[in-house]
Amino acid sequence: MKRAPFLPDNYTLLLAVTVVLASLLPASGLFAVVLKYVTTAAIALLFFLHGAKLPRQAIIDGLTHWRLHALILSCTFVFFPLMGFILRPVLLPLVGSELYLGVLYLCMLPATVQSAVALTGIAGGNVPAAVCSASVSTLLGILITPFLVNGLITPTTGVGSPIDSVIDIFLQLMLPFLAGHFLRPYFDGAFRKAGKVLSFVDRGSILLVIYSAFSAAVVGGIWQQVSFAMVASLVAISLIFLVLAMLFVFGLAKACGFSHEDQVTALFGGAQKSLASGVPMSQVLFVPSVAGVMVLPLMIFHLLQLVVSSALAQRWHRQRKGL
Repeated sequence: MKRAPFLPDNYTLLLAVTVVLASLLPASGLFAVVLKYVTTAAIALLFFLHGAKLPRQAIIDGLTHWRLHALILSCTFVFFPLMGFILRPVLLPLVGSELYLGVLYLCMLPATVQSAVALTGIAGGNVPAAVCSASVSTLLGILITPFLVNGLITPTTGVGSPIDSVIDIFLQLMLPFLAGHFLRPYFDGAFRKAGKVLSFVDRGSILLVIYSAFSAAVVGGIWQQVSFAMVASLVAISLIFLVLAMLFVFGLAKACGFSHEDQVTALFGGAQKSLASGVPMSQVLFVPSVAGVMVLPLMIFHLLQLVVSSALAQRWHRQRKGL
C-alpha cells in the first residue's frame, strides 16, 4: 500500500524512536564516555562520505547558473537568519531562551541534499541545478555555519573560544570532507556498487549522533526544561518559517524570470535545512548538555519540510502527468 504524502517516512519515524529511546534509556557513565568517541568517529565518517559524494562537476556547473544558486543561497544563509532575529520578540516568550537559540541554529544551517534533489526530480524541476546547489550549500555550510554560530550563539552556551571551535570544525568535519572529495576518483566505483550500504551508514551515523546528543540532554534535564506547550510552539514556528521561506524563494525566482523548472529547484533547495549536517555540527559546536536542545527545533522542522514538500512535489508531478 502506498504511503500517504502527509505521513512521515520510515527514517523520520526512526528519528522519533531514537529520541524516545534516549529519553527512556539515556547513555551514562562509562557507556556515555565510549559513545562520545564512537560518535566522533561516526561524524568524521559521515562528512567523509559527504565529501566523496560531492561531484567536482557540480561545483564547476554552478558557475554557469550562478543567478539561480545565488538566489537559493540567499534564502539559506540570509533570509532564514533574518527571520530568526526579526521574530525574536515573538519567539522568546513562546519557547524560552535555550530553544530560541536552537531556532537560530536551525536558521544558520545549509540546505539538505538528498531530499531536495529527490523532490525536485519528482516535481519536474531542474535536477542538475538542484544537485549543484545542494552540494555547494553543504560545502559552504561547513565554512559559514560555524562562524555564524560562534559570533551569534555560542557566547551564551558556555563553549570554548571561537578559535578552538573553528579548529575543531576543521579537524572533525572539514578535513574528512576534503579527504573524501579528493579521494572520490579512487572510490567512485566502489561507492556506486555499495550505494545502499553507504546510505545505511550515512543515516545510521545520524541516528547515533542524535541518540548521543539527546542522552546528554536528558541527563541534563531537557524534559524538565521543555514543556509540551514549548514543543507545540516549535511546531507552529517551524511551519511558519517553512511557509515564509517557500513564499520568499519561489516568489523571488518567479520575479527574476526563471523558468518553472528553476522555480521548483529554488523552492526545494532554498526552503529546506539539512539534518545530516546540523546534528553532527551541533556535537562539535556545543557542549553535550546543550546539543540536544539545539537540535530539537531542527528535527521538528525536518519532519514538517518533508511532509509539506512531498505534498507539493506530488501535486506538481500529477499536474505534469495530467492526472
